[in-house]
Amino acid sequence: GSLLVTRITLDIPPGLYSDDTSLATAPRWRDGSNVRFRLGRAQVIGGWESLTSDLLTGVCRTVFNWTDSDAVLNVAFGTHSALQVWVGGGLYTITPSGLAAGSIDGTGGAGFGTGTYSTGTYSSPSASDYFPRTWSLAAWGENLLACPRGGTIYGWTNNTASVAAALTNAPANVTYMMVAPQDQVFAFGCNEEVSGTFNPLCIRHSSVRINTEWTTTTSSTAREYILPGGGRIVAAQEMGSYLAVWTSHGMFLGTYVGAIGQIWRFDKVGDQCGLMGPNAVIVVGQTAFWLGSDLQFYSYTLGGAPTPIDCPILTDFTDNITSSQADKIVASSTAGFSEIRWDYPDARDGYENSRYLALCINGVDVGAWHRGILARTARVDAGPSPSPISCTYGGNVYYDERGTSADGSAFAWFIETSDQYFDINSNMLVRGCWPDIADQVGPVSITLTSRFKPQGDEIVAGPYVAAASEDKLDMRANGRLFKVKFSGNAAPTSARLGVPVFDVVKTSQR
Repeated sequence: GSLLVTRITLDIPPGLYSDDTSLATAPRWRDGSNVRFRLGRAQVIGGWESLTSDLLTGVCRTVFNWTDSDAVLNVAFGTHSALQVWVGGGLYTITPSGLAAGSIDGTGGAGFGTGTYSTGTYSSPSASDYFPRTWSLAAWGENLLACPRGGTIYGWTNNTASVAAALTNAPANVTYMMVAPQDQVFAFGCNEEVSGTFNPLCIRHSSVRINTEWTTTTSSTAREYILPGGGRIVAAQEMGSYLAVWTSHGMFLGTYVGAIGQIWRFDKVGDQCGLMGPNAVIVVGQTAFWLGSDLQFYSYTLGGAPTPIDCPILTDFTDNITSSQADKIVASSTAGFSEIRWDYPDARDGYENSRYLALCINGVDVGAWHRGILARTARVDAGPSPSPISCTYGGNVYYDERGTSADGSAFAWFIETSDQYFDINSNMLVRGCWPDIADQVGPVSITLTSRFKPQGDEIVAGPYVAAASEDKLDMRANGRLFKVKFSGNAAPTSARLGVPVFDVVKTSQR
């Protein structure tokens, strides 16, 4: 008799799921790289273009963008060996005089087990620097404040002919610096005011609008606080009019009181949700998202409590992260797609940031994760810059989400489904596909991987290459379970997947 042709649509909800068996997650997207989810569908990420042809000096770990009083865009780059600023189309070095280069790599955190035997005490920093050099950067009006981790705070007054200079009276050793909405400079993890001894849980701030006044007096608004609870301060972020502070153990919220007897107060809001590294947190609106020191992702919204974020692709991340280099992890947002992402070092690639995980935090795709193989050592979202800005190990600076190529070269992307039955009772022969691809630039390859049993041998058919506007592809793949993979690697390359249709027929039982 004649074969009965069945048409099967591939209509899959957004988000990658890989933390279960392939069959248990069907029908889902199981794996992918450089493909995000938008309005319920998978689409290739944007390309990138060079911001400048000049290369940065050293490996950039922190990038910061702001505008001066003439509304000119300034971009600061903190590298392991330099402080540089891009302004008016030129790249200038403003490294403070006498500042020695820091480390490119870490050795796995300070204290116990770090460096030589018994260097430092357990849970407190060792005397030497065993971290990759990261920076905290902030705007003070139109000027730049910059703090290399463990060093003092420097100021730069927007003159490209001069270098950054140490801020008068600021603590000598600061873990993390920021500027509060009240125009006070904060030093988190710093030297205590009276003894000068470094205390990893000490917080000090300058007087309101006077960044050189750091002494506690009845006539100043400079003060000092010591957080309880052990560990060390890792970083802090502005959250509305509040300050969120993370230690290696937990989280505190700083509230502006404004009384002479108490300028600020710091209350613990979470335990066992400490921050992995100084750049591993990003605040969007009134919600913070971070990677905890337990390799769990967390969120915190003002008025609530730190909450773990469900991540169905967590296992691949935790199994492969180069944990000794976790201080290199950088969190950033991509507001144009309501995303946050973490660039991290993956042991499959070495000691540098080489991959990312990203989460959609708004809209129909909320909760959908994707990931990518892409090497970025630092990244900051658009605004005031027209696009997100990212940096590579080699010193390239890029505008992200620009165009459809890797600065003129090809970049690779793919997305693949989990195993799924087209008909659990029958062997099926896939004979063709009607692609449904919008915004296609460059060829898109479709590969089918089939098997007859969930743990049976895989049979790969393809790749079958679909040119733009191709209306039908002939293919042959036989089996009971099928994985479908879409991929590209061209310059330019772009695609948005709709609901492709497959022609299938039942074949003999095997």
